[in-house]
This record gives sequence, structure tokens and C-alpha cells, in this order.
Amino acid sequence: QVHLVESGGGLVQPGGSMRLSCAASERYFSRYVWAWYRQAPGKQRELVGTITSGGSRNLVDSVKGRFTISRDNAKNTMTLQMNNLKPEDTAVYYCNVKSQALSYWGQGTQVTVSS
Repeated sequence: QVHLVESGGGLVQPGGSMRLSCAASERYFSRYVWAWYRQAPGKQRELVGTITSGGSRNLVDSVKGRFTISRDNAKNTMTLQMNNLKPEDTAVYYCNVKSQALSYWGQGTQVTVSS
């Protein structure tokens, strides 16, 4: 069953921008913390940032000042705005929603930063 769907990935040049979106099918997801993760080739999946239902945001140091995470509870969506992209940002990006009982993941969307 599909609960989360990411979109917006693709190929972008270094220094460019890209916006990723995540759409949830369950309305009750709006009460939980949402997060973006990414996994580069040969590396472990890592946290990029989180955002609470109230809009409190946290980003890892490597993307601070370049990425912005946001959500729209009414539309049940989350967005990752990525600016000044670097080759090391290349990864599959995943949407995550964690409830008290389960952790939900999207299928992922590929972001490739290359000249």
C-alpha cells in the first residue's frame, strides 16, 4: 500500500536549485513529525531534516543555509527546497512519517548534481 509519494527529482547542475515534494494519502499523518532522508550510492541512509506538525524545523549542518523544509498540513504535503546544490548532494531522497506505532517511507526520488 502506498502512503507517501515523492516527486521533483532529476538532474541539476552544481549551484542550481531543485524542489522536492512529498504527498501523503492519510489525513492523520498531519499530526506527526515529517522528515527527509537521503541515501547516496554505497552509503547509509542519513537524515536531512525534520519538521513538526507545528512547523518547527531542523536541518543537518551539511545543508543548513542551502535547504529549506516546509509542510502544508491542509494539503498533507511536505517540500524540500534545495539551493546551491553540490555534487555531494547526489542521492535518493526519501520522505518519512513516523507515528507511535509505524514508520512510513516513500519510494524515493533520485537527485543527481553533475555538470
